[in-house]
Amino acid sequence: MTQESLSYRDAGVDIDAGDELVERIKPFARKTLRDGVLGGIGGFGALFEVPKKFKEPVLVSGTDGVGTKLKLAFDLKRHDTVGIDLVAMSVNDILVQGAEPLFFLDYFACGKLDVDTAADVVKGIAQGCEQAGCALIGGETAEMPGMYPDGEYDLAGFAVGAVDKSAIIDGSTIRPGDVVLGLPSSGAHSNGYSLVRKIIARARPDLEAPFDGARSLADAIMAPTRIYVKPLLALMAALPVKGMAHITGGGLTENVPRVLPAAVKAVIEQARWQRPKLFDWLQREGNVAEGEMHRVFNCGIGMVVIVAREDAPRALACLQAAGEAAVEIGRIEARADGEAQTLVV
Repeated sequence: MTQESLSYRDAGVDIDAGDELVERIKPFARKTLRDGVLGGIGGFGALFEVPKKFKEPVLVSGTDGVGTKLKLAFDLKRHDTVGIDLVAMSVNDILVQGAEPLFFLDYFACGKLDVDTAADVVKGIAQGCEQAGCALIGGETAEMPGMYPDGEYDLAGFAVGAVDKSAIIDGSTIRPGDVVLGLPSSGAHSNGYSLVRKIIARARPDLEAPFDGARSLADAIMAPTRIYVKPLLALMAALPVKGMAHITGGGLTENVPRVLPAAVKAVIEQARWQRPKLFDWLQREGNVAEGEMHRVFNCGIGMVVIVAREDAPRALACLQAAGEAAVEIGRIEARADGEAQTLVV
């Protein structure tokens, strides 16, 4: 007896859907093109020439995902902004070492490819790349039947930037008396969402009810991560920046120390900025201790910048001219042996 001929589609993989997605995302990727791109979407490898403006280029790379914020995206059927989160998590990380993001690649994995959903996600990735000034130069879409539940997917992103070797920011010049500046976050960004989901499960709120002005609670929770690239590149061109810290998982207390020399500490005064309503709601509904809030969430500060005291007024003016509501949130002091490197008071 002759067996029925099987195809890849019979096994759950739709090659035609994958081809359709590639065609759908090409216009989004084209909008992100910048100097250095030598090829378009579709090649085996992505080609990029380091811009000639770099005299002694050092490549800086970063990779990340969106985490369990994706579970809320599935539940709420909001797929248009998680791509921005994906880009932000990597480009903000390489930015703090002084690097200009050059290009980005994404990895989208699912059990069954839904072209509309995937196109929404990649459109968000392209928007994030536009905000960061980097090219969406390539990526991978993997359809793997049986690996993921229906309607779910996973994302990973990879950013590469460059900085001249002499311009690398490593925090080594930070001294007592320097000033700590804070740039506002848009919300929880992409960190702490396992706790966010636990709190939602306990509180059982109406996520679509008005919450913060015209926004619903779902809007506040799903607000995409802010991308700080353009204002901070302008700041670095204007004056010496001593250190920067992207406030991700671990909050202020665990991310700021990553850029501090051992002999100093950062004293951050939380009264210097207004904590967004979302964090007050999370703390109240989850009965979360204050110390835990600062170890899990950014609590309203998404990026920290450290400059000399004499440069602080000009730095604030530069950031504000770029549309950033930056504020002075603390200072650098000498640190005794055994003392914490960041105190939130």
